[in-house]
Amino acid sequence: MSILKFIEKETKATKSYGSSRYCFEHIEVPKLDYDDNHQKNWSVKDYGETNPPKNSLNIQPFSNKLIEANVSPLFKYFLDGSRRTYKVDDIAYDNKIFPIVAGQIGIGCCKRLSPDSFQGEIIEMHNVLVVPQKAYADSYKPELYFNNLLSKINNLEKLKQLDIQFSNVLYYNKKDNEEKYENLAIAKIQDRMIELEKIVVANLTNKKLLSDSIYLIKDGSLEYKVMHTGDFKELSKIKNNYRHVIGVSKKFNPDLMLDKNNKPNALLLANLPLYHRTPAIKHKVEMVGDVYFSIWYLRIRDEKYSASPFDGIIKVEKILITDREIEHGLESEEINNISAHLINERNPVCYGSDNRWANHLYPIHLTEKFIKSQYLSDVQFLNLF
Repeated sequence: MSILKFIEKETKATKSYGSSRYCFEHIEVPKLDYDDNHQKNWSVKDYGETNPPKNSLNIQPFSNKLIEANVSPLFKYFLDGSRRTYKVDDIAYDNKIFPIVAGQIGIGCCKRLSPDSFQGEIIEMHNVLVVPQKAYADSYKPELYFNNLLSKINNLEKLKQLDIQFSNVLYYNKKDNEEKYENLAIAKIQDRMIELEKIVVANLTNKKLLSDSIYLIKDGSLEYKVMHTGDFKELSKIKNNYRHVIGVSKKFNPDLMLDKNNKPNALLLANLPLYHRTPAIKHKVEMVGDVYFSIWYLRIRDEKYSASPFDGIIKVEKILITDREIEHGLESEEINNISAHLINERNPVCYGSDNRWANHLYPIHLTEKFIKSQYLSDVQFLNLF
């Protein structure tokens, strides 16, 4: 029996429609897809560093000193999460039609062995299904029901023959005036990917693989959106895991760049000279337990070679851990050191193989390729159903 027919029978659906199956990522929909898209309201407390520059600061002298002194790279680990999402069917419950969405999630971490040698350290691939909560008529403890459904799906003969398993059956529930069903389902897959990223960071920290001289770059923002489920839903309780982690966003909303008067200042970014950084801003997020961030922007490539004034700029985030950091911000010397090491990560470039090359750090590019090489093809994945 196919997965979809089994779900139809097991959940007592009115009908499974056998709708056309496709990958959402292959549908071209115009949108502004920023790493920090979920960040709606910034609250700027103060500068996020102890000795903020009056304007931008040239980091090239610091990066040159690192090269001249043959200092080992600060960044040894590189983490990225990736997902592909698919519409696999439509199913009816209570005279309403809902989509069934599936996804492949990949979490990868690469380790630097030497300045020009990397290896895959961690790779986790997860297949997930997302169904409407209506598939379970009783609202009491749906997690138990869907975990049981997962076990039954994984025991289907077709999956056992292919030696393929699903990691989760997730569920979405729509209230009035909320997102489209498909968007709610995709958001569930995104949330699961973020949860898996946090688990990898926790594992690296627990194994004491990160230190003052061994940092992790996480691709994208550290300011995770508010989570309502999962073991790591409250960032305030796990922020110590991020003591030696920075987030680097290559796609960011320039309108979130604020000056000390809490006013948008995208022009400062557009005019940021090569190898200069902005002053760091202290940003407080109250919804996740009063977590403070130090956030700054750094230009790693010349604007004249880029397609837009924001190409070649990366957004850097670090969680403030200690009471001193929360009160005064990061030491400016630490921000300069992190920025200098980031500048020295700018080469080689992935020009020609990725249209985000100007904002892309090559080790992160390698980590993305490492993950995507593990995906089932779209045809293979869709044929599971």
